[in-house]
Amino acid sequence: MGPGALASGLTRFVDAHGMQLGTRMPVDSGHMPDAAIDLGCVRKTYKGRVHALREVCLRVEAGEIFGLLGPNGAGKSTLVKILLTVVRPTEARGSMLGLAIGDKSALARVGYLPEQHRLPPYLTARQAVEFSGALSGVSRADRRRRADKLLDQVGLRDWKDRRVSAFSKGMRQRAGLAAALVNDPQLVFLDEPTDGVDPVGRKEIRDLLLQMRSEGRTIFLNSHLLSEAEQVCDRVAILLQGRVVKQGSLADLQREGARQVLVVRWPAAPRDLPGCDPGATIDPTDAAVHRHVIPSLDTAAAQPAIDAARAAGASIVSLTPQRERLEDLFMKAVTDPLTGLPLPPGAAS
Repeated sequence: MGPGALASGLTRFVDAHGMQLGTRMPVDSGHMPDAAIDLGCVRKTYKGRVHALREVCLRVEAGEIFGLLGPNGAGKSTLVKILLTVVRPTEARGSMLGLAIGDKSALARVGYLPEQHRLPPYLTARQAVEFSGALSGVSRADRRRRADKLLDQVGLRDWKDRRVSAFSKGMRQRAGLAAALVNDPQLVFLDEPTDGVDPVGRKEIRDLLLQMRSEGRTIFLNSHLLSEAEQVCDRVAILLQGRVVKQGSLADLQREGARQVLVVRWPAAPRDLPGCDPGATIDPTDAAVHRHVIPSLDTAAAQPAIDAARAAGASIVSLTPQRERLEDLFMKAVTDPLTGLPLPPGAAS
């Protein structure tokens, strides 16, 4: 029996025996709950009193791209597996798509791309996506139509009928993303979706995520690529040693360390300026130029310092607003304030 016949036989078996995650429900953004995921408390303790998750509370709004960030061993995968009912929690209070955590009927409206996914290598890309659709209870006509459309969207138009075994890592990632979307999910979990994908492919996947959001879908993104998350996420949470240590919109989190940098050229000895942090920084290439930090993005807050500098005969070189990058926020969250060193990875014990 060849690969095509085997795939066809497996798919017919699924159709005949109803092997699906639950009742098929199309996306209807008008009837989605306000929160796609609302966790009051999730805990997971393994044998040996290893606390993989400690009272995790977070909220993912319907129709947003949410990024779960954290170092290796922080508990990100454990949390996702609990939401997908793969791992049994020690305690789980909350809901997903309006149903209690652990209710498997919600999974019919969920798509999932794991980090180390494995599509059957003997199938073509089209067959692999259609087979995933059959497992999710998608009708034969719909899964065939969606497989073609999704493979076009992820850049595999010319590779639909090639076996997955001939694909590069990036191409397999694209095919896996198409398979995760074939059941037309309301909520999509993506674990490192751009892993192994070239820069052009990353841009295409980012555009696809934004398109999915515009269609009313919710995307739950796990990624170590902070720059990628910063470009697409509406809100993020940082998980460290099983706890959520930061959570909020990127705009709100970046506002915490926001500032303006006033660069002044002094004709003589510099002086402190009103509204600025004490101790200006000297430009390494010009000792007369100093950088004064104003701990606010409000332009009115800079005016007293500008007036004082000009009154002293100094010239204003520039005034630049600066926000914290996501990478800076992440490093602050995972750094021990006492030692200045990154906190050890892994779950807390």
